[in-house]
Amino acid sequence: MMMKNLTALISGVVFGVGLTVAEMTNPQKVRSFLDILGNWDPSLAFVMGGALVLTFLGYKVITKRAKPVFDVCFHIPQGRHIDKRLVLGAVFFGIGWGLVGLCPGPALAAITLGGTDVYIFLTAFIAGMLVFDLTPLKK
Repeated sequence: MMMKNLTALISGVVFGVGLTVAEMTNPQKVRSFLDILGNWDPSLAFVMGGALVLTFLGYKVITKRAKPVFDVCFHIPQGRHIDKRLVLGAVFFGIGWGLVGLCPGPALAAITLGGTDVYIFLTAFIAGMLVFDLTPLKK
Protein backbone atom coordinates (compact mmCIF):
# COMPACT_ATOMS: atom_id res chain seq x y z
CA MET A 1 0.00 0.00 0.00
CA MET A 2 2.87 2.36 0.77
CA MET A 3 4.38 1.92 -2.72
CA LYS A 4 0.97 2.41 -4.33
CA ASN A 5 0.50 5.72 -2.49
CA LEU A 6 4.07 6.83 -3.19
CA THR A 7 3.65 6.03 -6.88
CA ALA A 8 0.36 7.99 -6.93
CA LEU A 9 2.05 10.96 -5.24
CA ILE A 10 4.99 10.97 -7.65
CA SER A 11 2.63 10.61 -10.63
CA GLY A 12 0.52 13.51 -9.39
CA VAL A 13 3.55 15.74 -8.87
CA VAL A 14 4.93 14.92 -12.33
CA PHE A 15 1.49 15.58 -13.86
CA GLY A 16 1.18 18.90 -12.01
CA VAL A 17 4.66 19.99 -13.10
CA GLY A 18 3.79 19.01 -16.68
CA LEU A 19 0.59 21.08 -16.57
CA THR A 20 2.52 24.04 -15.21
CA VAL A 21 5.37 23.80 -17.76
CA ALA A 22 2.81 23.49 -20.58
CA GLU A 23 1.02 26.57 -19.16
CA MET A 24 -2.27 24.72 -18.78
CA THR A 25 -2.44 26.46 -15.38
CA ASN A 26 -2.50 29.86 -17.09
CA PRO A 27 -6.16 30.80 -17.72
CA GLN A 28 -5.24 33.36 -20.38
CA LYS A 29 -3.21 30.77 -22.32
CA VAL A 30 -6.16 28.36 -22.25
CA ARG A 31 -8.67 31.04 -23.31
CA SER A 32 -6.33 32.02 -26.18
CA PHE A 33 -6.26 28.37 -27.28
CA LEU A 34 -10.06 28.20 -27.24
CA ASP A 35 -10.45 31.50 -29.14
CA ILE A 36 -10.32 29.90 -32.61
CA LEU A 37 -12.09 32.83 -34.28
CA GLY A 38 -9.96 35.52 -32.65
CA ASN A 39 -6.36 35.64 -31.49
CA TRP A 40 -5.91 31.85 -31.55
CA ASP A 41 -2.87 30.26 -29.89
CA PRO A 42 -2.59 26.64 -31.13
CA SER A 43 0.33 25.68 -28.86
CA LEU A 44 -1.82 23.72 -26.39
CA ALA A 45 -2.93 21.45 -29.23
CA PHE A 46 0.61 20.05 -29.24
CA VAL A 47 0.41 19.44 -25.49
CA MET A 48 -2.91 17.62 -25.84
CA GLY A 49 -1.74 15.72 -28.93
CA GLY A 50 1.39 14.57 -27.11
CA ALA A 51 -0.73 13.44 -24.16
CA LEU A 52 -3.05 11.46 -26.46
CA VAL A 53 -0.16 9.74 -28.24
CA LEU A 54 1.59 8.81 -24.96
CA THR A 55 -1.67 7.59 -23.41
CA PHE A 56 -2.48 5.48 -26.48
CA LEU A 57 0.97 3.89 -26.54
CA GLY A 58 1.09 3.42 -22.76
CA TYR A 59 -2.35 1.81 -22.76
CA LYS A 60 -1.28 -0.65 -25.46
CA VAL A 61 1.88 -1.62 -23.55
CA ILE A 62 0.46 -1.73 -20.01
CA THR A 63 -2.68 -3.71 -20.81
CA LYS A 64 -0.55 -6.55 -22.21
CA ARG A 65 0.40 -7.29 -18.61
CA ALA A 66 -1.65 -9.83 -16.68
CA LYS A 67 -2.36 -7.26 -13.95
CA PRO A 68 -1.20 -3.85 -12.77
CA VAL A 69 1.85 -3.58 -10.51
CA PHE A 70 -0.07 -2.23 -7.49
CA ASP A 71 -3.54 -3.73 -7.92
CA VAL A 72 -5.19 -7.07 -8.56
CA CYS A 73 -6.81 -6.10 -11.88
CA PHE A 74 -7.15 -3.28 -14.39
CA HIS A 75 -10.13 -0.97 -13.82
CA ILE A 76 -11.17 -0.16 -17.37
CA PRO A 77 -14.54 1.57 -17.84
CA GLN A 78 -17.04 -0.71 -19.53
CA GLY A 79 -19.63 1.92 -20.41
CA ARG A 80 -19.80 2.87 -24.07
CA HIS A 81 -23.24 4.50 -24.04
CA ILE A 82 -23.47 8.23 -24.77
CA ASP A 83 -26.44 9.54 -22.82
CA LYS A 84 -27.92 12.92 -21.88
CA ARG A 85 -25.98 13.10 -18.59
CA LEU A 86 -22.66 12.56 -20.38
CA VAL A 87 -23.42 15.16 -23.05
CA LEU A 88 -24.68 17.74 -20.53
CA GLY A 89 -21.63 17.17 -18.33
CA ALA A 90 -19.31 17.66 -21.30
CA VAL A 91 -21.16 20.81 -22.36
CA PHE A 92 -21.02 22.34 -18.87
CA PHE A 93 -17.36 21.37 -18.51
CA GLY A 94 -16.53 22.98 -21.86
CA ILE A 95 -18.45 26.16 -21.09
CA GLY A 96 -16.76 26.49 -17.71
CA TRP A 97 -13.34 25.78 -19.19
CA GLY A 98 -13.89 28.38 -21.90
CA LEU A 99 -15.19 31.06 -19.55
CA VAL A 100 -12.64 30.63 -16.78
CA GLY A 101 -9.67 29.03 -18.56
CA LEU A 102 -9.24 26.43 -15.82
CA CYS A 103 -10.39 22.89 -15.19
CA PRO A 104 -9.87 20.86 -11.99
CA GLY A 105 -6.43 19.34 -12.67
CA PRO A 106 -4.67 22.53 -13.75
CA ALA A 107 -6.47 24.50 -11.02
CA LEU A 108 -5.08 22.17 -8.35
CA ALA A 109 -1.62 22.44 -9.91
CA ALA A 110 -1.99 26.24 -9.94
CA ILE A 111 -2.54 26.41 -6.17
CA THR A 112 1.22 26.74 -5.78
CA LEU A 113 1.24 29.68 -8.19
CA GLY A 114 -1.51 31.51 -6.32
CA GLY A 115 -3.85 34.04 -7.82
CA THR A 116 -7.33 35.06 -6.84
CA ASP A 117 -8.92 33.48 -9.91
CA VAL A 118 -7.54 30.05 -8.99
CA TYR A 119 -8.88 30.25 -5.43
CA ILE A 120 -12.29 31.48 -6.62
CA PHE A 121 -12.44 28.63 -9.15
CA LEU A 122 -11.52 25.97 -6.58
CA THR A 123 -14.03 27.36 -4.07
CA ALA A 124 -16.79 27.28 -6.71
CA PHE A 125 -15.68 23.81 -7.83
CA ILE A 126 -15.91 22.42 -4.29
CA ALA A 127 -19.24 24.17 -3.70
CA GLY A 128 -20.58 22.68 -6.94
CA MET A 129 -19.57 19.19 -5.85
CA LEU A 130 -21.27 19.66 -2.48
CA VAL A 131 -24.47 20.97 -4.10
CA PHE A 132 -24.46 18.06 -6.56
CA ASP A 133 -24.28 15.62 -3.67
CA LEU A 134 -27.57 17.10 -2.42
CA THR A 135 -29.43 16.79 -5.73
CA PRO A 136 -31.43 13.87 -7.13
CA LEU A 137 -29.15 13.84 -10.20
CA LYS A 138 -26.58 11.82 -8.30
CA LYS A 139 -26.71 8.13 -9.15
